[in-house]
Amino acid sequence: MNIGIYGYGNLGKGVEDAIKRNEDMTLSAVFTRRSPESLKIATEGVPVVSCSEIMEWKNKIDVLIICGGSATDLPEMTPELAKSFNVVDSFDNHSSIPKHFEKVNSSCTENNTTALISCGWDPGMFSLNRLYSLCVLPGGKDFTFWGKGVSQGHSDAIRRIEGVIDARQYTIPVEEAMNRVRNGETPDFTARDKHLRECFVVAEEGADKERIEKEIVSMPAYFEPYNTTVHFISLEEMKRDHAELPHGGSVIVSGETGKNGCHKQVIEYKLSLDSNPEFTGSALVCFARAVYKMFKRGDFGCKTVFDVAPSDLSAIDRGELIAHLL
Repeated sequence: MNIGIYGYGNLGKGVEDAIKRNEDMTLSAVFTRRSPESLKIATEGVPVVSCSEIMEWKNKIDVLIICGGSATDLPEMTPELAKSFNVVDSFDNHSSIPKHFEKVNSSCTENNTTALISCGWDPGMFSLNRLYSLCVLPGGKDFTFWGKGVSQGHSDAIRRIEGVIDARQYTIPVEEAMNRVRNGETPDFTARDKHLRECFVVAEEGADKERIEKEIVSMPAYFEPYNTTVHFISLEEMKRDHAELPHGGSVIVSGETGKNGCHKQVIEYKLSLDSNPEFTGSALVCFARAVYKMFKRGDFGCKTVFDVAPSDLSAIDRGELIAHLL
């Protein structure tokens, strides 16, 4: 498979690393909005190309992995690029996924391409775990806790605010809420009950910090529903204390079986990640394989992780999967 990377930030670098670990894939090109001459990538011999020239690669890329931000990039990039390429993205604004899906699906069905949106670990692997668990425990209740870790999407949303040089946003689960669910309780939590959001922001000299903080805490979907704390720090502090990008979390599903629900059943799926972008990049790459397989079968349109057969994710022969992993 010939893979293209569209955007070369932390996520794009994570995708590049993952491609090297998959022998059935080759990185064909990296597309950037920056000056190509200014960009040094980790893979020798692979061209760095201006995004303005991407159409010259239409028949050279099997799957294009789009590594933009969910706040403003992906809602425009993915539907447009899906007109000419098979694409995968990591759109993670949960409340806007249905609208994003419709736009991308329209592009794909009109142009006989295949896309997969909202891929990663959440949405993505956590989505699958919620679905599987609720199918096994019908009538159960699912709870998702994120963190403690850096949210790339939320950090990117802060960086888009005027006057912000850099930002890190940590999502922190409320331990008391997690323990209640692990004990089999099924409370009706609000978003504010389950998570805190802590932001570290480097502002431009002379920027209106009060305005920046107000824009952050009132940002719909991203911060408004949560208790959010904003700290303004120096660029030196950011580089020293917040250079790493860890994350993780848990999906916990609580349900009942037996006569009159006499037995409580709790399913927990947990991730602990040293590098959020590298892990997300790894997920994007394996789902890119599935997109290519579906495209070759003539299965066009926009897909989600719910539409992918697990065997399509793997480079291993189906017989081997059955013999060794089933």
